[in-house]
Amino acid sequence: MTKLFIAGHNGMVGSALVRRFKSEPGVELVLRDRKQLDLTSHSAVGAFLAAEQPDVAIIAAAKVGGIHANNTFPAEFLHDNLAIASASIHGAWKAGVRRLLFLGSSCIYPKFAAQPMTEDCLLTGALEPTNEAYAIAKIAGLKLCQYFRKQYGVLYHSAMPTNLYGPGDNYHPKNSHVLPALIRRFHEATENGLPEVVAWGTGTPKREFLHVDDLADACAFLLAHDEPPDWINVGTGTDVSIRELTEIVARTVGYPGKITWDTSMPDGTPRKLLDVSKLTTLGWRAKIELVDGIQRTYQTFLGEKKSGTLRV
Repeated sequence: MTKLFIAGHNGMVGSALVRRFKSEPGVELVLRDRKQLDLTSHSAVGAFLAAEQPDVAIIAAAKVGGIHANNTFPAEFLHDNLAIASASIHGAWKAGVRRLLFLGSSCIYPKFAAQPMTEDCLLTGALEPTNEAYAIAKIAGLKLCQYFRKQYGVLYHSAMPTNLYGPGDNYHPKNSHVLPALIRRFHEATENGLPEVVAWGTGTPKREFLHVDDLADACAFLLAHDEPPDWINVGTGTDVSIRELTEIVARTVGYPGKITWDTSMPDGTPRKLLDVSKLTTLGWRAKIELVDGIQRTYQTFLGEKKSGTLRV
């Protein structure tokens, strides 16, 4: 029996990992919520891991948000995410955890990196200023895994997913990511009969989106690999403009009104497309197409809203 600790199991990514592994033969899940375990505390995490002795850990916990949240609370985004990475990776090593998978983000790569972004473009240029704090924390976690592996021979490695969406996403009107923000905005506009929806920016930036259940499947795939790279990109290898994405969400929700663009709002990075050739070569590809994934996500949004479990 393999004991698997999933840090952050109540979040969107953590929940997907629980769905993926809960019926896996020979896997016993070890889960704690934030009331039971402060993941930013070295002493608390160290004591927990020493007591539980998991065989494998996936670090999916993070303080996350969209452009507005990252730009407004950079100190918290840097401090909290650094603390989670440091406490969990160092604590795992001290407790003898033999394998650890740390989850980062595509925002670790330079703002103007050549597209699609390969793993080796890390630290070759300046980051996007609006989410620099979050990116620095994730780079630190990636490097901790790399250096613990190099120095001590433990199999600690990282996965860098592209923009994620799916069940359990955060639908806060200001602090959410672009896709859940659009779903909520168009849903409420449709409910209230609004003739117009204002979208942020110019609509020209391009983004890649991965359904969170595909990420969970990729994590399972990587954990089954004997010699994974120190870090590897996880995505679809295709992207879409924010304007196209907005139109897809409007159609999915059934919004009949007009879409206008507030160009005074920031666009963020012009393009963020991952080169996923390393993962493809290993034998994994995403399965959920974007239009289908958004349709599934909207149905989940409606269910969560009805049940009162929507994260806002």
